[in-house]
Amino acid sequence: MKQIINPIGIIHSPYSEKFAVPRQPNLVTEGQGELHLLPPYNNPDAIKGLEQFSHLWLLFQFHQIELDKWRLTVRPPRLGGNKTLGVFSTRSPFRPNHIGLSAVALKDIVIKNKQVILKLGSVDLVDGTPVIDIKPYLPYCDSYPEAIAGYAQAMPDKTLTVEFSKQAQQSLKLYQLTYPNLATLITQVIAQDPRPAYKQKSLKEQDYGFRLYHFNIKCRISDKHAIVEDIDIEKNNKT
Repeated sequence: MKQIINPIGIIHSPYSEKFAVPRQPNLVTEGQGELHLLPPYNNPDAIKGLEQFSHLWLLFQFHQIELDKWRLTVRPPRLGGNKTLGVFSTRSPFRPNHIGLSAVALKDIVIKNKQVILKLGSVDLVDGTPVIDIKPYLPYCDSYPEAIAGYAQAMPDKTLTVEFSKQAQQSLKLYQLTYPNLATLITQVIAQDPRPAYKQKSLKEQDYGFRLYHFNIKCRISDKHAIVEDIDIEKNNKT
């Protein structure tokens, strides 16, 4: 008998689109998020005892990916995008059932106005991602320090240096009160090199744009260096 899986909560994160989302949750420390539980799960009874745990496993459905887009083989960014592996030996979002798994830090639990909000640490999830389950992280059985991880044994290096143009610096000052960590967040996101793997070795200067929160960010990347050219808030969010 088939069972319908309904979301138990929705993620709120700085990542308005999938481009520039870190490939793992601990790569951008400023990219923190929240999990807002949905009825009938937004009941304090459902998370009783969860405050005893520092980390959680989140099972989620990949967001902003068409349901029919899955592949038997993919090209992992860690291998430069030029080597093919089976989808089940990667963490590609293009999976048969579009189910993802992330280990995240639990910073706080807020219960307010009949709403249960889990404050999370660094996440690798697009804003609006539906979460289908939560499980506590258990170090004694979930952590294997001697595990072999093939092509992804070590954390990837920060590959790009980042600087801000004068125009971008002025924008940062304008939004400093409401987004005090915006410069650090932008730097960490770009430093991990969000470009498609096949473009990361290009020496040609390239322009990119992406969104964080309500900001449109434009940057120029050449070899291993990036310049943030402009930071503009979306028109319908200007005060």
